[in-house]
Amino acid sequence: MLKKSFKFLGWILFGFFTFLALYISSVLIISRITVNSDIAQVDEQDAIPIYILSNGVHTDIVVPIKNEIKDWRNQIQFSQTQSKDSLMNYIAFGWGDKGFYLETPEWSDLKASTAFKAAFGVSSSAMHTTFFKQLREGDDCKRILVSKENYQNLVNYISNSFTDPIHPQWIEGHSYGKKDAFYEAKGSYSLFNTCNTWANSALKAANQKASLWTVYDKGIFCHYK
Repeated sequence: MLKKSFKFLGWILFGFFTFLALYISSVLIISRITVNSDIAQVDEQDAIPIYILSNGVHTDIVVPIKNEIKDWRNQIQFSQTQSKDSLMNYIAFGWGDKGFYLETPEWSDLKASTAFKAAFGVSSSAMHTTFFKQLREGDDCKRILVSKENYQNLVNYISNSFTDPIHPQWIEGHSYGKKDAFYEAKGSYSLFNTCNTWANSALKAANQKASLWTVYDKGIFCHYK
């Protein structure tokens, strides 16, 4: 019986490490494949600037708070942040696992149950929004010029990620700082559908350069060197 138990355990470990190796290799290879690489350049005078912003792990899509196409103040309100500061020019959107977002402000707060639910797509999601007055371009922040038509596509993608696209449901009492807020979102986070997968799909929706598929931020930023 003991021999059979060790054999069974061995097969489980073999399967786990095989899956892990395949997962990592797939992530590294597929994330390097570029889609929309032949996107036409947009004249700056007719373009709308957006940004991709990374904190080293997670990618946000950053857009103007208002322009002729979209005024985000109708959905995401300054009054729902701690500072209530309305002198902002940009708003960042970052989709992710609700439990991870709200229960893990620091890595030291991570619980095994939260990690399990996030990994296997058995929990709900949330949208994290952050207001910015200005952004500084660098390795972790890239400016992208998009056409008005493609910006409208991006607006639709972001809006449709909320459980209620017209009146996003604010998750009161949760924030990382003074200029951010959380809202209920659609979908489930998993090993195959991460915050960076969402941001990458946002770029695809806007017909911009993106990875064929990625789960990590470098899989996005490698296409914008």
